[in-house]
Amino acid sequence: MVPQKQAEEAIVPGNMNENDHQVEEEAEDIHPRLSFKSLVWHGGSVYDAWFSCASNQVAQVLLTLPYSFSQLGMLSGVILQVFYGLLGSWTAYLISVLYVEYRTRKEKENVSFKNHIIQWFEVLDGLLGPQWKAVGLAFNCTFLLFGSVIQLIACASNIYYINDRIWSFLGLGMTSYTAWYLTIAAFVHGQVEGVTHSGPTKMVLYFTGATNILYTFGGHAVTVEIMHAMWKPQKFKYIYLLATTYVFTLTIPSAAAVYWAFGDQLLTHSNAFSLLPRTGFRDAAVILMLIHQFITFGFACTPLYFVWEKVLGVHDTKSICLRALARLPVVIPIWFLAIIFPFFGPINSAVGAFLVSFTVYIIPALAHMLTYRKASARQNAAEKPPFFLPSWTGMYLVNTFVVLWVFVVGFGFGGWASMTNFIKQVDTFGLFAKCYQCKPPPAKH
Repeated sequence: MVPQKQAEEAIVPGNMNENDHQVEEEAEDIHPRLSFKSLVWHGGSVYDAWFSCASNQVAQVLLTLPYSFSQLGMLSGVILQVFYGLLGSWTAYLISVLYVEYRTRKEKENVSFKNHIIQWFEVLDGLLGPQWKAVGLAFNCTFLLFGSVIQLIACASNIYYINDRIWSFLGLGMTSYTAWYLTIAAFVHGQVEGVTHSGPTKMVLYFTGATNILYTFGGHAVTVEIMHAMWKPQKFKYIYLLATTYVFTLTIPSAAAVYWAFGDQLLTHSNAFSLLPRTGFRDAAVILMLIHQFITFGFACTPLYFVWEKVLGVHDTKSICLRALARLPVVIPIWFLAIIFPFFGPINSAVGAFLVSFTVYIIPALAHMLTYRKASARQNAAEKPPFFLPSWTGMYLVNTFVVLWVFVVGFGFGGWASMTNFIKQVDTFGLFAKCYQCKPPPAKH
């Protein structure tokens, strides 16, 4: 227990001195401020980290889950959501453990992180060496790049369903509103005439849907950045699981309800908005999702900005203008790729199979096993195995299962299925499609 206690005491973000940390701790733990500001933003608290994880985990993918249910069937859709939600929470836990280990070791060497944001590839570099750094950097940056592309595609897909006069709406619970709108609107609408629920019918569709759900709960590419902003990063350990538990209350009811109402029609409508009648409630949901997608776009882009700034050597500068100019080259390829491949839904599965599988599931599990492969490393670990799995053998068994399952099912079968489906979309709609799966405009008389 001694190394764990030392780790908790050692980890204080570099941009806060000890007095500031104590003041914030008192404000958080002893005398919480009952103000609107404290409810929405309280700095580096557990609440802020939970909010960041929950909002970053589910955005546009909420609209594609009914599409996945039509590919998987109701039972498989629910089971796989819970399964991948727990799997994603486990690897987020592993990432938090490795971050604490890395930072503890560095702070014992008197390394300062003032004006420096720790990122996942730096954790891999510090614990496992430059080769792991290169692998982690390649997968993470590519995943974040395409994650940003997906948010832009989702924005374009949703803008189609509102008129041009409505652009701004601000409120809390954007995703929550949209999820419950989908649920209630589907039940109010009722089942369409002759509705059928034939899924699963084809292996390619089944594994495409399964990989989209794998992608859904793989939203912790920015976990390290969220932890670094916390006053006590060690408290992050179970935050992602709590965030995922809340996300279940949004994703499962909404996907099940829309699939119940429209059935197999969803196989050709990857955006759930496209099947629901236009009302003020739907317009509000579309606007809220647009706002959320722009926020998530920022979440995904920010780590890319940091990496690019470090490459150019301007990450530690205090000049906002210089850093803003340095970030421009990051945005251009994101917009270009979003315009080329506007395949809202199928692109999620492709990114899930080829990027999320490694970035979010396989690499953290392997990195954890290799970091603690020696008895001395396990003995001096800053974080011991969790209370529900108190042995290192159990940790290694779970990590081995994660690596094998995701490699075979997520990357193997999922990669085959998602690429088959993606190529089909290119053949059907072509590149630079003006409006993917949109209804044709009414004929002019």
